[in-house]
Amino acid sequence: MPKTKTNPGAKKRFSLTATGKIRRKHAYKSHILTKKSKKRKRNLTHYTFVDKADEKNIKLLLGLK
Repeated sequence: MPKTKTNPGAKKRFSLTATGKIRRKHAYKSHILTKKSKKRKRNLTHYTFVDKADEKNIKLLLGLK
């Protein structure tokens, strides 16, 4: 069996926690920030976890399963 390659785009965007969850950043924080409130921009700064429905596909992209 050949080795599974890691998707370079997924490698940059996701990271694995010690408990096995996948961390991701929020979207909508890169441009057109003038119309967004301070509170909204501040809340988009924090990391969040990938939804359970998407975990299997992302783990495949990261070469974990």
